[in-house]
Amino acid sequence: MKTSRSIGVRGDRCAPVALVLILAGLLPLPGTAQQQGTLADGPRVERIEVSPAEITVRMGETAPITVRAFDAEGGALEPVFMMRGEQRGIEVEGEGIRGLRAGEYRLVITVALPPGAQGDPAETVLPVEVLWPAIERIEIESLEGRLFAGTDVRYRARAFHADGSERPSPEVRWSVSDPALASVDPFGRVAAHAEGRVRIVAEVDGVRAEREEELAPLPLARIEVSASKDQVRTGDVVEFEARALTPEGGTLPDAPIQWSYLYMPDDSIVEPGAAAVVRDGRFVAQFPGVYTVRATAGPVSGFRTIRVDSRQVVRRIETLGQGRVSHRRTSDFWVFEGVDGRDYAVTGTWGSGGFAYFWDVTEPANIVLTDSIQVDARTVNDVKVSPDGRYATLTREGASDRRNGVVILDMANPAHPVIAVEYDDGLTGGVHNAYPLDDYLYVLSGGEKYLIVDMEDIYNPRTVSEVNIPGSRIHDVWVHDGIAYSAEWQTGIVQVDVGNGRWGGSPENPVVVNTYPLPGGRTHAVFPYVQESTGRFYIFAGDEIIGRRGYALEGGNNRAPYDPDVPGTGTPRNTAGYIHIVDYTDPENPKKVARYHVPEYGTHNIWVEDDILYQAYYEGGLRVVDVSGLLQGNLYTQGREIAVFKPNDPVGYVHNAPTTWSAMPFKGNIFLSDANSGLWAVRLQPEPARIP
Repeated sequence: MKTSRSIGVRGDRCAPVALVLILAGLLPLPGTAQQQGTLADGPRVERIEVSPAEITVRMGETAPITVRAFDAEGGALEPVFMMRGEQRGIEVEGEGIRGLRAGEYRLVITVALPPGAQGDPAETVLPVEVLWPAIERIEIESLEGRLFAGTDVRYRARAFHADGSERPSPEVRWSVSDPALASVDPFGRVAAHAEGRVRIVAEVDGVRAEREEELAPLPLARIEVSASKDQVRTGDVVEFEARALTPEGGTLPDAPIQWSYLYMPDDSIVEPGAAAVVRDGRFVAQFPGVYTVRATAGPVSGFRTIRVDSRQVVRRIETLGQGRVSHRRTSDFWVFEGVDGRDYAVTGTWGSGGFAYFWDVTEPANIVLTDSIQVDARTVNDVKVSPDGRYATLTREGASDRRNGVVILDMANPAHPVIAVEYDDGLTGGVHNAYPLDDYLYVLSGGEKYLIVDMEDIYNPRTVSEVNIPGSRIHDVWVHDGIAYSAEWQTGIVQVDVGNGRWGGSPENPVVVNTYPLPGGRTHAVFPYVQESTGRFYIFAGDEIIGRRGYALEGGNNRAPYDPDVPGTGTPRNTAGYIHIVDYTDPENPKKVARYHVPEYGTHNIWVEDDILYQAYYEGGLRVVDVSGLLQGNLYTQGREIAVFKPNDPVGYVHNAPTTWSAMPFKGNIFLSDANSGLWAVRLQPEPARIP
């Protein structure tokens, strides 16, 4: 293979799409007159031959392949090939297949047919196995303090590759040098049976590491346990502290403390047995009752008992109005106060000819359509308005000339905006999201990077810099206090100084601070939030998984409007995924602390304000969640849900099939966009009196 050239991809959903490339190694580059003949070869292809027949490649490396096509008589042809693979795991690069993530994948190679060709194209499947890089070193660390004779402690082995990256969840073989002194289980928990010196051994992929421990007697007399609160509500985090005291009255700071709890429910028939989480002295309960939290080190223990009451935050939600869009699928929206003092919203459309709609929402019970704009795009995926209301952005995907870019609107007349400029400098790939500030616009380019654009003159925007993480796919970016936080699928959350200055960054000179991967590798949306009551700074990061492959509830994925002549139409989508809550109070050491996970649905866009999460949960509707105080565990199981609203519409694009895309609180109301029914306005009712 001599060269390869990527082409734009038109995905059918708001998610990372399948990898599609035209390989030009056996034909002239696409776009030449000679290529038309190679397209004409497509219907004649009888057999595709790939060498080698299967690929094994390590992460970060590229394995060469050759693809050839033959007709029924065995003659060689030069068709256009299309390659589709799982983008998170493999990609076509140069003359071969590059491994991105360990696992087993399939690369589907299909012959492209000319327009109007009859029959199915020739196709073959290449198995690809991506191996982890070789382990270079292992570090063994204790997770629960020092190991003494008569105690047990869990150890962790961290395995690192030659490039310094860490192997996630390595398969470790544990052993000890002297079984008479200590024993270890398959999960790294070591029990010390007697005094002496022992070596703890961890082995990963044939690489060994040892840690020597001196097993001394445990010098403890008692453990005193204190709690930050004695009476709380479900979902409240209680911080326990254990003081390990020696016979002389001193403290033993490295005592191997282990935490556990006992539970006495208010109603033993109704409540479950396991109802709380306790980790490193931080405790949170899911159900009311009396909890005794115990700290133990070997044969010595101490405890503290607390009372947990029902959270009781549920409130009713009232429907105010709807700006119905039933003939097209609605995408994102933005609600704002216009420069004329009235309130407005703008909504985009998905796969519907490039329309955006403008609404007067000054009276939420009487939402009025004021105007519409059509741009050259298949999808206007994201719409936003600058904080000063001066300009708006419409992102374009699927433009006819493939020069997508972002459309800048002059909002001097917010009821009837006009196009200021269609800006595509460096934005020829699909533009999925943008984040406008008064002076700068952060706009995605082809899912590979984001540009930072000077917006002093909205009729003459100017790109000043870009942020591109090698090998990373980006979906969303938000800026807070001069720091940009982007959602980048398997890379996770990327933090960049774009004007904060702590790391020397500016819009013209962005500086990457760190990356933070999240479980599942489907980081799709981010929202930064300062919690004033605690001083904590959180990033709420959402997954997006379209379809439920591998789940017990898998379901279909046909989202076309109902057509009685076409079986299977008019069915809602099925999604999965949840919200990860990461503590960024120390921006150089972020830590995931909690999640919000509603089973059987998947998350989309996020908004947090005044300790309330307004979560668009696709077919799960709008979820309104109490996120006050310290956060830990799964907020869904802690009684923190305030309200749920499902925007059912009997004449929607798909009838009575909520697919909530985004939500925003605004002037005491909540606005949301729904893919099947348009724009909605609702309001939370006042808090009811608490039930003792």
